[in-house]
Amino acid sequence: MLASLGYATAYSVVGALLLAVGFVVLDLLTPGKLAHHVWVGRSVNAAVVLASGFLGLGLVVFAAIWTNAEAGFGAALGWTVAFGLLGVVLQALAGVALEVLTPGRTRDLLVERELHPASLVVAAAQLAVSLVVVASIW
Repeated sequence: MLASLGYATAYSVVGALLLAVGFVVLDLLTPGKLAHHVWVGRSVNAAVVLASGFLGLGLVVFAAIWTNAEAGFGAALGWTVAFGLLGVVLQALAGVALEVLTPGRTRDLLVERELHPASLVVAAAQLAVSLVVVASIW
């Protein structure tokens, strides 16, 4: 029982760190400070994209833990980190690809307060990329 609590704690810490890395990467791609846009500026666009990024990474972390548990704790934790970082990188690349393929700069829409339809497209791309990573894990 204590071992299971330790594993759960370790996986939770790794999951939280991966979400933090995802936040930092999205913050780097956003003009200004992402947290300010969400909590102070009340940008629905920034909140939608951030929330979808968190959900997508959460799915990746879940799938990595769930499918690699039989490999042993150390290996499963390593695979969780590897797939989580892959999810972060691919989400960022999806955002950059959308910016190249569509008019305007999608990162600029994150600072707008009013809902912009493109933020839903960016959010969907993040979730889709995450689901592809999940499928590759399974």
